[in-house]
Amino acid sequence: MIIIKTKDEIEQMRKAGEILAACHREIKKMIKPGITTNEIDQFVEKFLKQQGATPEQKGYKGYAYATCASVNDVICHGFPSAAQLKDGDIVTIDMVVNLNGWLADSAWSYPVGNVSEEAAKLLAVTEASMYKGIEQAVVGNRIGDVSNAIQKYAESNGFSVVRDFIGHGIGQDMHEEPQVPHYGPPGRGIRLKAGMVMTVEPMLNTGAWQSKIDSDGWTARTIDGGLSAQYEHTIAITEDGPIVLTKQ
Repeated sequence: MIIIKTKDEIEQMRKAGEILAACHREIKKMIKPGITTNEIDQFVEKFLKQQGATPEQKGYKGYAYATCASVNDVICHGFPSAAQLKDGDIVTIDMVVNLNGWLADSAWSYPVGNVSEEAAKLLAVTEASMYKGIEQAVVGNRIGDVSNAIQKYAESNGFSVVRDFIGHGIGQDMHEEPQVPHYGPPGRGIRLKAGMVMTVEPMLNTGAWQSKIDSDGWTARTIDGGLSAQYEHTIAITEDGPIVLTKQ
């Protein structure tokens, strides 16, 4: 069942999104060679507490951290660690913020120091593909129109689109209907209506799109060691077009 949100409920989610976006702006300043993702995770927990918010994924199915921190070939759900980030790495920080019971979800990929041309292009194309999808998130379009816009742009730039992890509806629960793939033909899937709130969160790889899961049961990696990047916004569908609730 798809839960249509009222304008007031969307406003509550926007407030959670503002805190999340502000947190990402602070993280951007922290990213440099030598910092650890543990330090970033601890910062996020303190920052959210100061704002009267909580990290929703901490404790979700036993997950122990406030963020997911995915480095280089990790597609998503990487654990924060004591390993220092190195010059040339890319890292994705993903978090879900709970403010008074309403959620916002956003991931952002960051270059660490000086990255390769390939890595820089991957970051730029992944972010742009997210916005290509969001442009199609208008009343009357179908989920497939969002999905296809992402895949078309990503593949035209030489990158593959991860199939194993997709976007989703969100509200008072982290994962609601509808499911939002980032690949597939246009004109298919449910028709978008005002009041839907969902994430658009493409993950693009430099090599094959397939993933494998580490022994920890969470960390998803590319099967060939290629780089992976992800950008994610929470958006609300309105009669006036999509509104990005996690806008930085």
